Amino acid sequence: MNQQAESLLHFVVSRKGKGSASSVFASILETKGTLSSSFVFDALMSVYTEFGYVSDAIQCFRLTKKHNLKIPFNGCKCLLERMVKMSSPMVALEFYLEILDSGYPPNVYSFNVLMNRLCKEGKVKDAQLIFDEIWKTGLQPTAVSFNTLINGYCKSGNLEEGFRLKMVMEEFRVFPDVFTYSALIDGLCKECRLDDANHLFKEMCDRGLVPNDVTFTTLINGQCKNGRVDLALEIYQQMFTKGLKADLVLYNTLVNGLCKGGYFREARKFVGEMTKRGLRPDKFTYTTLLDGSCKEGDLELALEMKKEMVKEGILLDNVAFTAIISGLCRDGKIVDAERTLREMLRAGLKPDDGTYTMVMDGFCKKGDVKMGFKLLKEMQSDGHIPGVITYNVLMNGLCKQGQMKNADVLLNAMLNLGVVPDDITYNILLEGHCKHGKLGDLHNVKTEMGLVSDYASYRSLLNELSKASKDRQKR
Repeated sequence: MNQQAESLLHFVVSRKGKGSASSVFASILETKGTLSSSFVFDALMSVYTEFGYVSDAIQCFRLTKKHNLKIPFNGCKCLLERMVKMSSPMVALEFYLEILDSGYPPNVYSFNVLMNRLCKEGKVKDAQLIFDEIWKTGLQPTAVSFNTLINGYCKSGNLEEGFRLKMVMEEFRVFPDVFTYSALIDGLCKECRLDDANHLFKEMCDRGLVPNDVTFTTLINGQCKNGRVDLALEIYQQMFTKGLKADLVLYNTLVNGLCKGGYFREARKFVGEMTKRGLRPDKFTYTTLLDGSCKEGDLELALEMKKEMVKEGILLDNVAFTAIISGLCRDGKIVDAERTLREMLRAGLKPDDGTYTMVMDGFCKKGDVKMGFKLLKEMQSDGHIPGVITYNVLMNGLCKQGQMKNADVLLNAMLNLGVVPDDITYNILLEGHCKHGKLGDLHNVKTEMGLVSDYASYRSLLNELSKASKDRQKR
């Protein structure tokens, strides 16, 4: 009556709770007939595991050993599976080695799962220790074992070790598969070793292995990131000759690479092709095109993209809003830029220092320094601590307007806030004092800031002195 017995154990453990393994185990030992059943301790260990009482389940296993009872293999299996998913991989390994010493049959699958967990956490050296344990138990690593470790090494930047393992793999007649090559190709692409990546891709094809969409996407992404868009397009065409279909990730990779390479028209064509193939552009697709169109100076298209995103129910993110604001500022449409900034804030997004500063700069260049200072106040209220670039924008606006007293006040405010003026600050003030102030004020500004004049400073000063000299000659 195993089902009823397990139900009873559930009831007991639920009442006794965590830390009850020793007392419950002792009670069962005293129960007549239980020692003849291998089921009861397996079930008890499984029940503690099910409740999440890992330490109690381990205690059950150790008590069976202590009393020379049959090892609860099923209970060990249940606990190990839970520990692999929930506990630290090294703690799970420690328990696994402990049950192996007690006669639990080893299997490569458990080692592979532990290695995968460690590699995902970036602990490749610990994963290597588990890989070495596979040999010690008399088992041979599978292709999955090698691939897991190779992928871990490649992602951590240790390509040399990844290729060494590929050689070991081949020595033991465990043949590299598509995943092996894809991991190594990805590592080579990330190190900008594109010729080596192409060579490895050729080797893969020569061995009769058919690259999958991940392999092609990896290669295309590598070529795009290194500015070799023409080769990326060749690989894209090659993909279709292999009978594979491009997915959304691959199209987004191509669109992104083309936009960054300045091939904006080609990027738009691929979006059209993508749509024809039944793939729907996502947030990444639209944002990439929107950002690209702004950088190309096609603000009208960017705004069309924005409308389309809204129509499709795709929320604009920081990248999209910042691109639009940048484009509007560049076109001198500063009121629209400020309106878009407000829209961004209403959407619950937080503009960065650069976005605020762009809009402030636009207003200051239009002569509306007051609006620039209003945005500074809002920026500070939003939790930002403006840097020297933001203050330089405002300083430039004041100096262009001839408000030199306010410029000096702003300089003192900067110093009081711990914002260190730079050469640009000095040159802005110098030019402002030359045009609207007194030359005698320049020495005080320079001494207070502790800056050394550069070429631009001397040029401004010489121009002003030359102008003053000509004025005296006329008089």
